[in-house]
Amino acid sequence: MLADRPVDWYPCRMDILDDIAISSALAGLPGWRREGDAILRDLRFPTFMEAIGFIGRVAVVAEAADHHPELTNVYWNVGIRLTTHDAGGLTQRDIALARAIDAVVDGDA
Repeated sequence: MLADRPVDWYPCRMDILDDIAISSALAGLPGWRREGDAILRDLRFPTFMEAIGFIGRVAVVAEAADHHPELTNVYWNVGIRLTTHDAGGLTQRDIALARAIDAVVDGDA
């Protein structure tokens, strides 16, 4: 149970990325943008069912990474927001998951 774990239980605790590291990472992540302590990407699909299918594929990748995005869906639009809540900002885990999500977008995952 989560309440029974010590405060620092998170096995891959990472440092918050600085502005230079975030800008550098975003340069290699087309379609992603920074908003405060998060990176975001918006996608539009031909149909609602394709949008929902994409969300399911992202869920599998996110669960495997043990890092879960904030996902929104309105009709055929999907919004993705990544931040590491435990660290209080952006970490390398967010960048890695953004790359993995891009692989899902590209059909490589």
